[in-house]
Amino acid sequence: MTTTQTALIRRYFEEHPNVDIEHPEVVDWATAEYARLTNGRVLRDPDRAIRKLHQSGFLVKVGKGVYRYDPELAHQRALEDFTPELREQIFERDGYCCVVCGLGRAEGVEIHADHIVPRDRGGRATLDNGQTLCARHNFLKKNYSQLEMGKRLMLRIYRNAVRLGDTHTMRFCRAVLALYDEFNMDSHIEWRE
Repeated sequence: MTTTQTALIRRYFEEHPNVDIEHPEVVDWATAEYARLTNGRVLRDPDRAIRKLHQSGFLVKVGKGVYRYDPELAHQRALEDFTPELREQIFERDGYCCVVCGLGRAEGVEIHADHIVPRDRGGRATLDNGQTLCARHNFLKKNYSQLEMGKRLMLRIYRNAVRLGDTHTMRFCRAVLALYDEFNMDSHIEWRE
């Protein structure tokens, strides 16, 4: 019997639909099950298999290290691409410009229709969940949440302000970053003055 780690982890989630499952729970089960099925062989890198299932849209990331298999979302994921008509509506609403930097088609910049809440986090292909990003900011965002992307951009602005000695912008960035700390938002992204 050929059993892959991805198939095992997929099976575990399929047997527990619509349940928020913490990472260690599925890894412990898959490790033990793989050893049982393969006469003691060691499961290699189950974390990668979980990430792969998440990135493919099979799993929804509920929080840090917590995933859910929603059969309805997993089967509809292919339907969650923006249609050409919806993509055009998003571009038109945003003035054919990136909502982050303001550059767009008029400047010869490639623009993309982006899911505000990423598909692999359950984001749907709707006008309200769409935004125009230039290629640069779309690639920077990857699968960061809007808040996480905002914090990373604020850190970049802060570092540039320090380099330039711009105390006004430095104070502004500190105030915004202090709010991230106060509300414990994206605390995995550390910053220091």
